[in-house]
Amino acid sequence: MHDLPYWRLSGYYFFYFAFVGAFSPYFGLYLQSLSFSAWDIGLLMSQMQLMRLCAPYIWGALSDRLEQRVRIVRLAALLSLFGFLAFFVVQSFVAMLAAMALLAFFWSAALPLVETVTFDHLRDKPGQYSRIRLWGSIGFIVAVMGTGALLDSMPLPRLLWVIVGTLAGILVCALVVPEVASYGSADEQLPVATIIRQARVRALFAACFLMSAAHGSLYVFYSIHLTDHHYSKLLVGGLWSLGVLAEIGVFFFMVAMQRSLGLRVILLISFAATVLRFLMIGWCIEWLAVIILAQLLHGLTFGAYHAAAIAAVNRWFPGRCQARGQALYSSISFGAGGLLGSLLSGWTWDRLGAGLTYTLSSVFAAAGLIFVVLWVKRSDLDDACDIRPLRIARR
Repeated sequence: MHDLPYWRLSGYYFFYFAFVGAFSPYFGLYLQSLSFSAWDIGLLMSQMQLMRLCAPYIWGALSDRLEQRVRIVRLAALLSLFGFLAFFVVQSFVAMLAAMALLAFFWSAALPLVETVTFDHLRDKPGQYSRIRLWGSIGFIVAVMGTGALLDSMPLPRLLWVIVGTLAGILVCALVVPEVASYGSADEQLPVATIIRQARVRALFAACFLMSAAHGSLYVFYSIHLTDHHYSKLLVGGLWSLGVLAEIGVFFFMVAMQRSLGLRVILLISFAATVLRFLMIGWCIEWLAVIILAQLLHGLTFGAYHAAAIAAVNRWFPGRCQARGQALYSSISFGAGGLLGSLLSGWTWDRLGAGLTYTLSSVFAAAGLIFVVLWVKRSDLDDACDIRPLRIARR
């Protein structure tokens, strides 16, 4: 019987998303304190998405060839830490851009590989993925709340040390995560190009691209939006944490949700909730109760959506294709989609205002909903609701 390294995997997710909790909500504020414009901030933060266009697939293809996923994860963790240290000595826009690109190239390499390692450790219980992934959400909450409280009483440059701590935690956990043989039978193998040509795969990736584009304005400007309307940094952290608490709840019940609703229905609900959420954020920022409700929808707009999407990718890209499948999911959605959302929101923020910027995010989500409705059939995903090993249908 395979011994699941539950706490070692969970620890990695904890620190990986603790980095996100310290970096995404507050680094834009740090850049703003250095007098960068909204366009400059959008361009700098977009490097995290830009590198996701190519880095995950490069590292994923290398991993599939060498079958050394964990070693690559460890190398990426080490180089990410070294790359971030540059922020202690640079402040010009060009130097910041280069440092951000270096950090993003190595940091974005790791998660798709860890996802495949996690599913291979889970073996015949992929539905239990959410029980490990929820520790990433807990790490995010700890980081975002702790960092918000810290920055209310200390200068913004202290943020750099907090982020270094999370990157060091990622490195330590990467060193103890064990490698595992790829889990999948030889008769399941299909060329990646053949899988991508399937209409359901192209439609899901297009929808995921649009979902990440919708969230671009959230990750770059949400904290700035709140502080511009006199929310304290502690309250900003609390709102981010509230959203992730909802995400944890969804992850905890995801197996039951998959069995009762099916992945397609979960995706449809998630995209519809995203349309509503960004309209609320854009036009109701003065009403705290509405913003709280919008943050609770994060459980659907990220938690349920991500768990359903990654389950479909795990099913459709089996065996030794998994690392590249997860890398494509990351590159197309968080990479290309996130890049478009970040850059576009950086351009519209000063020109059109927050309301129209977040309305555009709702339009992206509505377009993604249409792709799922028209081209992802329930029959394509029904089997993925089972917690047994996921299989790919030959076409």
